[in-house]
Amino acid sequence: MSKNKCMLTPLNKQITEPIDKATNKSITKRIAIYGKGGIGKSTIVSNIAAAYSENHNVLVIGCDPKADTTRTLYGNRLPTVLDVLKTKRQAQVEDVIFEGFNQVMCVESGGPEPGVGCAGRGVIVAMNLLEKLQVFSEDLDVVIYDVLGDVVCGGFAVPLREDFADEVYIVTSGEYMALYAANNISKGIKKLKGNLGGIICNCKGIENEEEIVSQFAAEIGSMVIGVISRSELVQKSEIEAKTVLEKYHESEQADLYRKLSEDIYYNTEFTVPRPMEIEEFEEFFRRFH
Repeated sequence: MSKNKCMLTPLNKQITEPIDKATNKSITKRIAIYGKGGIGKSTIVSNIAAAYSENHNVLVIGCDPKADTTRTLYGNRLPTVLDVLKTKRQAQVEDVIFEGFNQVMCVESGGPEPGVGCAGRGVIVAMNLLEKLQVFSEDLDVVIYDVLGDVVCGGFAVPLREDFADEVYIVTSGEYMALYAANNISKGIKKLKGNLGGIICNCKGIENEEEIVSQFAAEIGSMVIGVISRSELVQKSEIEAKTVLEKYHESEQADLYRKLSEDIYYNTEFTVPRPMEIEEFEEFFRRFH
């Protein structure tokens, strides 16, 4: 289903494809974005997807029961895979994948109502269906997963455990609960032997925030891959169900998302994280307060 046919003029250099040296073929970037609920994962995912769409074929998969990852790309909430399968057992590609802003392909896994069942079920069902429909064999340059940050839920592990994603990024601010969740997420990534590409600092405007997040990244053996400053343009865009890239195409905030997308695209530095134990984490945080 088409929602936007607008093609953007890239503001940055033309991005060339990473090449698999063994086969001399371009590599599909398969990126999973993690973070606590409300930290801004969906905002970052949708905006970097919009940035990638300036030069690439992009698929975004929302893996959160809230099913709000693709709202600003499509302009409205999508029917989820679980919703579709309730009424159409033999779902086809056009039933679950929708064309959003600048031809970004969008899908939402869906999940149960709060307090009813495991959110991981929606992710597993969605991934199985997309595989069956051979969506991943399409000519995709970038696949981005927006993954719920609850480590105790089965949905957390699906993109890594089932080999749907190759690299992971954690979104956090300098706030206690965001960093606490990021540390817990790194424990899950370590257990799954995932490739952590870095920490994305989504600023909330607290004192010494970039320093706090940078030190946290160093403590767990990673780095800050990008910093997104707080901006009223984000909320103004989301009120209209648009990305910053669409509504404020020429803005500095849009360029921050472009830079983050490019830094992730070319990143070659990956680690298995070294999460802190709870006592270490408490001591770490107290140093800044």
